[in-house]
Amino acid sequence: MQQWFEHIWWSKRRKPNIGLRLLSRVYAKVMRYDQNKRFQTQICPPIPMISVGNITVGGSGKTPFVVWLAGELKAQGFNPVLLSRGDGANNQEPHVVSAYSKAREVGDEAVLLYRLSGCPVIAGRDRIKGAEMAAEYGDVLILDDGFQYRQLHRACDIVLVPKEGVGNGCLLPAGPLREPISALSRANIIVRTGHGDFTPLTHDKEWAWQAVSAGVSDWNGVWDMPLEAGDVELVTSIARPRRVRNDLESLGFEITEHHMFDDHHAYTKEDVAKLLKGNKTIVTTGKDAVKLLSLWDSSKPIWVLEQQVVAEECLFPSVLDCIRN
Repeated sequence: MQQWFEHIWWSKRRKPNIGLRLLSRVYAKVMRYDQNKRFQTQICPPIPMISVGNITVGGSGKTPFVVWLAGELKAQGFNPVLLSRGDGANNQEPHVVSAYSKAREVGDEAVLLYRLSGCPVIAGRDRIKGAEMAAEYGDVLILDDGFQYRQLHRACDIVLVPKEGVGNGCLLPAGPLREPISALSRANIIVRTGHGDFTPLTHDKEWAWQAVSAGVSDWNGVWDMPLEAGDVELVTSIARPRRVRNDLESLGFEITEHHMFDDHHAYTKEDVAKLLKGNKTIVTTGKDAVKLLSLWDSSKPIWVLEQQVVAEECLFPSVLDCIRN
C-alpha cells in the first residue's frame, strides 16, 4: 500500500484518482482549522528555538540535518538541546534521553539523535513541556519535525525539501504535501536536501545540503575496520528506503535481498532471529540500528551505512543571523 501511494505521489505524469483528490479537499479544511488553532495558543519557549521540519511526508533528511546543525552550533559556543516527538514510542510526558534509553521507550529518532549529536535530547509528545525543560540543559533549542507544530514560537523556521521537489504537488492523501506550497512563505530558510540539481520552489534563496555515503561500519563493536564492498542484505524501516539502496550500490555493494519493514517498525526477537539465520552480512541504517542493537547477537556485527555532510557555504551563517537577530 505504501509503495502504491509513493508511486502516485512522486509521479508527475499520473494524475491522482478523483477519490483521492476529494479526500485531499477534506484534509485541507481540517489542516487549516488545526493550524489556526495551534497558532492561536502559541507560546514562547524559555530559550531561542530553531524549528527543523518539512512540508512533504517523510524522507527529507531531518535527522542528519539536526545532528549537523547541532554540531555547527556547538562549534560556535552554543549548548543546543534537541526536542523530539519520540515517534515509535508511547511517551506523552517528556523524558531526557540517556545512554540507557531504549528506542521503544523514547523513539528511534530520539535515541539516534542522542547517539550522533552528543547533545541533551528531550523526547515526548507534549513538546510544550519539553521546551520548558530545555532551559535546564542548554541555551538554544532545536525542534525536530516542527514546521506544523505552531504552538511554539521559533526564532528560525527551517524547512527541508528534497531536491526531487514536492512530487505531484497535491495535498495528502492524493500527494505527499502536508501543507500547500504557499506555506513555505512562513519559513526563514528553505533547504533542498539530496543529490543533484534542483528547481527552486520560491523566489527566495534556497540552500543546498546533502548527506553523502561515507562507508559502512559495525555498530556492535565486533569489527574495527569498515566493511569492504561485496554481497549484503539490506534491512530498513524508514520512509524512503530506495535512497539507502542507491547509496550502498554507489559504494560497490550488491544487495542480494532487501528486508523492507514499515516506517518506525518495532523490531521483535522473531524479526532478528530470521535476519540472523545463516551466515549473512546485514547492512542497515542508523535509525534501524538503534532499535536492533538490544536484540542483536553480541558476537555478530551490525553494519550501518555512515554519512557525512556537504552544506552550501552560507547556509549556517544564515541560521546564525536568524537566532542572533
